[in-house]
Amino acid sequence: MQCLRIVTGVAGLLLICGAVLEAQEAPASKPAESSTQTAAAAPIAVTLKRAVELALLNSKEIQVAKIQASVADHAAQITKAQFMPNLYAGSGAGYTNGMPETPGGRAPSVFNVTYTEQIFNEPLRGQAKEMQEQAKAQKIALEEARSDVISRTAMAYLELAKVRHSLELLRAEQESAEKILQVTQDRESQGFELPVEVTKAELIKARVVERILQLEEREDELEVFLRYQLGLSETQAIQVTPEDLPGEAEQAGDHLIAAALTNNTGLRLAESDVRAKEFRLRGEKRGYFPTLELVSIYSLLTKYNNYSLYFNHFQPNNVNAGIDMRFPIFSAQLKANIGLAQVNLDAAKATLTSKRTELTAGVRQKTRRVREMDAAKEVARLELQLAQQNVGVLQAQFGEGKLNMRDMEKARLDENDKWMAYLDANFQRQQAQLDLLKAAGQLDKVWQ
Repeated sequence: MQCLRIVTGVAGLLLICGAVLEAQEAPASKPAESSTQTAAAAPIAVTLKRAVELALLNSKEIQVAKIQASVADHAAQITKAQFMPNLYAGSGAGYTNGMPETPGGRAPSVFNVTYTEQIFNEPLRGQAKEMQEQAKAQKIALEEARSDVISRTAMAYLELAKVRHSLELLRAEQESAEKILQVTQDRESQGFELPVEVTKAELIKARVVERILQLEEREDELEVFLRYQLGLSETQAIQVTPEDLPGEAEQAGDHLIAAALTNNTGLRLAESDVRAKEFRLRGEKRGYFPTLELVSIYSLLTKYNNYSLYFNHFQPNNVNAGIDMRFPIFSAQLKANIGLAQVNLDAAKATLTSKRTELTAGVRQKTRRVREMDAAKEVARLELQLAQQNVGVLQAQFGEGKLNMRDMEKARLDENDKWMAYLDANFQRQQAQLDLLKAAGQLDKVWQ
């Protein structure tokens, strides 16, 4: 009995010690978990330049464009390879009954080696040059993909900064609208205001709430887009700051039309297409020249194909080397190929001329658009300044008791509206400038 009591006491003591140890370890583990969750939820601060760099690094479109450029390079090598040495080994061994030959026209052989190399074949050379030019065009398309990524990322970043600033103003505006509604309701209950004034105040508040909901939805869309572009996780919060475009964007304004005619990717692609079609047409026209191919064949023959019955002398090892020359006398296919190449070239030239005209007119229009947005931004800035000065005057009157709270809050509402108009004008100006720089092929240079 005494032994049982001792065992029970020892077990109880062990349980108490275990509980104490758990109580000591628990506070140490909880802060670690809490700090991990805080670190995971902490927003990442990204500048405009860093956002562009991350987008270029993680863009799926750029990765696809790189793969397409690599495919075009390898495709160009296929045609070009025919003008390089080509060595093949094989066998044509088989049963023969009668004259020994294979379906290809060559003698049956246990083992054979064939060497071929095109020396002079202008239609084939024209196709090779056309494909090489198309491979260069894919590299231009890669530059266009980079410009698209830069433009979309910069616009999304700048708009997100504008939306968040606008939301801050609207939430302050909501407080002012609630104060106006409260004062108007009090005055209406005292018989100093008509019910229509209460309805007007409610309408002002409802409009503010509606705009807040619209901007919150837009904020969510922009955050999702930026997270995808920058390669961030779906739950990662992003901190952005209102920024202007780099200074180089301003300095490029005087020579943008000339720069566009030189650097615009769409125009460069059209010029590359014209060069490719010219290579093809030149090669097809030279199809009337003779073709020359270097050929060499080694064959190992065996007696069981009955060579001794049809030939006076049997020789197991045979080598043939020389050139295969062909002179076109009449070829309906060659004439059709030339006609098709000419039509394709004419179409490419027409497209190029049209793109040059459209590009020049487009850059001029985008330049005017930037100037108009500059003027609109200045107007919005002056209206904001005037509203701020008006609030300062009314604030002094309110402090002296010469102005009621409702009129003061209305002045603050007007100031917030002018602030939002200025933010919109500034963003539209940045958007117009990005469009202009993209048309001129200058986006990459701005962020270098």
